[in-house]
Amino acid sequence: MMLPRAAVRRFSVGVRKLSDVTEAEAPETLDLLPLDAWHRARGGRMVPFAGYEMPVQYEGIMAEHLWVRESAGLFDVSHMGQLFLSGDNLDVELEKLIPADVAGVKVDGQKYSLLLAENGGILDDLMFTRWAGGEQGGPGTGGIYMVVNGACKWDDIAHLREHLPDEIDINHMDEHALLALQGPKAVDALSRIVPGVEALVFMRGGRFDWGGTRLWISRSGYTGEDGFEISVPAEHVAALADALTAQPEVKPIGLGARDSLRLEADLPLYGHDLDPETTPIMAALNFAVASKRRREEANFPGAERILVERENGPIQRRVGLIVEGRQPVREGAMVLDDEGNEVGRVTSGGFAPTVQKPIAMAYVPTGQAEIGTRVTLSQRGKIHHGEIVAMPFVPHRYVRQSKI
Repeated sequence: MMLPRAAVRRFSVGVRKLSDVTEAEAPETLDLLPLDAWHRARGGRMVPFAGYEMPVQYEGIMAEHLWVRESAGLFDVSHMGQLFLSGDNLDVELEKLIPADVAGVKVDGQKYSLLLAENGGILDDLMFTRWAGGEQGGPGTGGIYMVVNGACKWDDIAHLREHLPDEIDINHMDEHALLALQGPKAVDALSRIVPGVEALVFMRGGRFDWGGTRLWISRSGYTGEDGFEISVPAEHVAALADALTAQPEVKPIGLGARDSLRLEADLPLYGHDLDPETTPIMAALNFAVASKRRREEANFPGAERILVERENGPIQRRVGLIVEGRQPVREGAMVLDDEGNEVGRVTSGGFAPTVQKPIAMAYVPTGQAEIGTRVTLSQRGKIHHGEIVAMPFVPHRYVRQSKI
């Protein structure tokens, strides 16, 4: 769908802890995923999330979480926004909105970046890939394929349309679904169906043919495990999901396990750990402004503030916590100083099935962010104790070198 110059917005459910989103709070009309009937037929418990009805679990969050760490899980992430940007001077214009070295990304290369507000706050985090000609827009036309968060994709589209010149075309690929196959055995399952994917490495992608259906597959994901993300025409997604779950390694996995997996892997969630008041340095995403050229040019939004924070440190910083006992702390729990004053706040928290302990992410004063620092937490009048630890809580298992 080619988007008009006018800003496009749509109401969607905000990103919050899944159990906090009730039917009464949901929009009157929720969008349905292309796989809606597929999820229900397999016992998916559907909940409102980001403006869609989405499966939160099938067999149970704990079992699904552990299955992904040991084998391979299939996630439906079709609520995400898939965009294709093309036009003259695209790299230059996009670099005015995000801090990444867009020009340095080669064909089929993928990069994580951030859509920034003028104050350096984070409007959204995203992934983008350079596609060669012929992917969208006709023969010879290359461009940037971008995936943005589902809960704010309409705001993102509006922001891009407002700030990019008219010569830049933005196509919303709303006729495509998006699947994520994650886990140490994901490559075994997918390579049987789509030979050649095993040659990909982390943050690289390519075009593949599956029985006459064109797929875009990248070796990436949101769990800390090896895995793939697959863009597929929505009309073929049910058949592809069937083919994947027919493999002995693969089970469908819901949003609940996706959240606990990403938390263990130190992957922040927009609307929880990232927001417009948070800069990349505060969020411990320094790698997102790692390009020397971009820092020297300093022509991305909020560059002055971000570069000062990078040099001198921010006022607050995102840290990881191990919480004592078995009771997890949740988003909104307060971090207290020795006098009982609030000095920080938990942004994500829960019981970590792999670690077998409660874990959390929180923002605390930079001077109190050292690993090993003891912290006191208050949630609904109850006091908890914990310790700041290094993240990720579990090692990443990305495949960075080809094994063939």
